[in-house]
Amino acid sequence: MGLLDLITGRKAPPEGIPRSGAAELRTALLDLNRDTAPFVVRAGGPEDADITAEWRIVDAQWYEIFAKAGVKRGAQVLLRFDEATGEVRNVQRDFSVEWRAGLPHLAFASEAFRGQSIELSFGAGVAFREDDLRLGKVYEYRFQTRELKSPLQELTARHGWTWRPLAFGRL
Repeated sequence: MGLLDLITGRKAPPEGIPRSGAAELRTALLDLNRDTAPFVVRAGGPEDADITAEWRIVDAQWYEIFAKAGVKRGAQVLLRFDEATGEVRNVQRDFSVEWRAGLPHLAFASEAFRGQSIELSFGAGVAFREDDLRLGKVYEYRFQTRELKSPLQELTARHGWTWRPLAFGRL
C-alpha cells in the first residue's frame, strides 16, 4: 500500500488470494445482513449501483435507537463491480435525518456530498431502571461510517477484489 492508496482509501487484497466472480462476491455481500446489524446490504436498485449498504434508520426495529442517539446524518455506500479491473468502485452519499414526532424523515443533503467521509456519533442514556429502581445505563450507542464500510472492505479483500473509493467520476 503506497502513500496515494492511504490518501485515497484504496485497499488491495492480500497477495495470493484468488479473485472470485462478481456473482459470488455479490452473494457474500448480501449475506452480511443480520438482524443485529445497524445497517442493511441490498441490491442497488434505484441508485444505479450493484449493491447499496445503508444505515437502518427507517427500519421499525432500529429507528427508535437512532432517534435516541439523535443521529442527524446517515450514509449510503454505493458499490459497483468492475470485473475487468477486479475493483469494487464505491462512493458514499450522506443524507440528513430530521425526527418528527419520534419518526425519521430522510432528506438527501442539499450540499450534495459525494465521495468519502468519516462520521462518528456516540453516547449513552442513564435513567432509573424499572426492575430494581436503581440508576443505571439503559442504552448505549455508537454509529460510525467505519462500522458500515469495514465489513464491506474486509469481505471484498477476502474475495480477491480491490476496494476503490471514488470522490469524482462515474461509479
